[in-house]
Amino acid sequence: MLKKINKNANRIKRHKRLRNHISGTSAKPRLSVYRSSKHIYAQLIDDEAGNTLLSASTLDKALNLENTGNIEAAKAVGASIAEKAKEKGIEEVVFDRSGYVYHGKIKALADAAREAGLKF
Repeated sequence: MLKKINKNANRIKRHKRLRNHISGTSAKPRLSVYRSSKHIYAQLIDDEAGNTLLSASTLDKALNLENTGNIEAAKAVGASIAEKAKEKGIEEVVFDRSGYVYHGKIKALADAAREAGLKF
């Protein structure tokens, strides 16, 4: 009998492996990305203190997004998190793709954050 591949369980395994090497500090927080079929979320996290410093998502009303599950929405979230980080004086981050392939929405969010001034 064939087993069905659980893609999310495999992603979580990849994420746990990545987290052994990636950690955020207050000076250089971790930019963590979560993607669902309808929305995309980004957070700046200080792992030493265990605090979320900033967050942005397609659920934010200020972004005025018509469609929340596409690449354009991911670009808007990336630009939004970068602007919020600049306001708080954060310029460098560690990018945590959370086990997702660096392609599509994840890449669009990262590129938009870089263009808006974040360094990683």
